[in-house]
Amino acid sequence: MSLTTVNALSPLDGRYAAKLEDLRPLMSEQGYMHRRVQVEVAWFIALSDAGFDEFKPLSPDAREYLQGLVAHFCEADALAIKAIEKTTNHDVKAVEYWIKSRFEARPELLAAAEFVHFACTSEDINNTSHALQLKSSRAEVLLPTLDKVIQTLREMAHQHAAVPMLSRTHGQTASPTTVGKEIANVVMRLAQAREKIAGVRLLGKMNGAVGNYNAHLSAWPEFDWEAFSRRVIETPEPHGLGLSFQPYSIQIEPHDYMAELFDAVARTNTILIDLSRDIWGYVSLGYFKQRLKAGEIGSSTMPHKVNPIDFENAEGNLGLANAVLKHLSEKLPISRWQRDLTDSTVLRNIGVAFGYTVLAYRSLSVGLGKLELNQEALAEDLDAAWEVLAEPIQTVMRRYGVQGAYEKLKEVTRGKTVTAEALHGLIRSLEIPESEKARLLAMTPASYVGQAADLARRV
Repeated sequence: MSLTTVNALSPLDGRYAAKLEDLRPLMSEQGYMHRRVQVEVAWFIALSDAGFDEFKPLSPDAREYLQGLVAHFCEADALAIKAIEKTTNHDVKAVEYWIKSRFEARPELLAAAEFVHFACTSEDINNTSHALQLKSSRAEVLLPTLDKVIQTLREMAHQHAAVPMLSRTHGQTASPTTVGKEIANVVMRLAQAREKIAGVRLLGKMNGAVGNYNAHLSAWPEFDWEAFSRRVIETPEPHGLGLSFQPYSIQIEPHDYMAELFDAVARTNTILIDLSRDIWGYVSLGYFKQRLKAGEIGSSTMPHKVNPIDFENAEGNLGLANAVLKHLSEKLPISRWQRDLTDSTVLRNIGVAFGYTVLAYRSLSVGLGKLELNQEALAEDLDAAWEVLAEPIQTVMRRYGVQGAYEKLKEVTRGKTVTAEALHGLIRSLEIPESEKARLLAMTPASYVGQAADLARRV
């Protein structure tokens, strides 16, 4: 059976394949191999510049050729490595052999071929490759996709800054707010969460089988291998890897930074689950309408339906993403003694976690783009909730020392249908200044929004 989108085991490579085309080259096995080749080449070229008599600096032509192996790495190259792996049964060794195979007819490189993967353990290549995958995926796909959601929400917050809306605390009517202010709350939460994602330093180590440069020092005992390793890891691409140096490790990089990153993404996703459910609820209340799409069907039997499917899809995919992200963050920092192989198996699923995350962000962007505010429904709900003005009335009563203010309003409003006339009658009977009576009499649920509009415009 040939793999197609209809027989793929994962919906990320099946039903949703087209929506993740930009992530797939970065987080797939091909993307992993690509980064392994990049690390091996960077290490090889750096060794030629280290000053060893046995490995003279490479010529400009050789350097250009090696960088070309990285720049032009393609599916055919990945398949060639997989073919070698059928014999080696070792994926990193297959990469090493593939690179050496590309040295044929190049005497300069053939003479130095034994310096490919020199003094490296597989994890020196793997941990830096995973970090490079995370680096590109975060910068090129994850954050830009999240930024689009944040920007859309920010524009909505500004657009609807002054549109009054009935709040609901514990599902019950509460002090009014504005549509823009409620969206602004989410914008601020997401902006802070985004900073956490962007701020995680991506670490790499290249220090040998158990982190002590044992093999390195056996070859050149007087050479400062730690400083050399730091240079390769921290020098910006393409001459280095552009990562942060991890000085202490067992065979594997401890993965604590990965746990930090995955926790930050999961926290962001949790905020967006909250948003998805709230928007779903507001669509159900009629506060938002959804723009129709020609030919789209909401139900196989009920022709009238326009379902909030984008928010439902987002919620489901965010949940799947977080399930994998949380397992990654809990499992990866744990390794028996100097290493076990469980991390290698789990790390191959980073793309799954990022795939569901990006898919959800894109569903949200589509859903937000369909929303139209139904101000008539908002106004009707506000006009049916005069009881929310019990709060400002009793607060003004307290200001002027009216005894039992809270209790009097509770008796008039709690569990009852409150009308404007009933509240106005109470206000007129109060022993407070006439100017304050006039201010309270002029107040409506729609005007009682505090500083909400200013807060929304400021976000």
